[in-house]
Amino acid sequence: MLSFMQKYEDQTYALMRIVTGFLFLLHGLGKFLTMSPDRPFHIQWIAGPIELIGGALVMIGLWTRPAAFLCAGMAAAAYWVGHFPNGWHPLENRGESAALYAFVFLYMAAKGNGIWAIGKR
Repeated sequence: MLSFMQKYEDQTYALMRIVTGFLFLLHGLGKFLTMSPDRPFHIQWIAGPIELIGGALVMIGLWTRPAAFLCAGMAAAAYWVGHFPNGWHPLENRGESAALYAFVFLYMAAKGNGIWAIGKR
């Protein structure tokens, strides 16, 4: 039924890579713009740079596989450490975005840059 979309597979993947990287970058940027002594060290100085730099690399398509793999691991760790202790269900523990980021970045780590990327395909 939607077979007409098949010819746009490369473009939709590139859009997913760019938008996902941009949104992840914003998470990291937010951690730097709202520095707080109350925020745990690992969130401020480990998760923040991974989100900011990793999101930027994925967005522009440079070193996408390693950056996306690192981002996937960070998002999975965020889910298990930050959300899972509040219950297993992602909608109840507010971890749905962390879980989604983990699997989207894992897919990007497997697929690579795609089109519209600075790095080689």
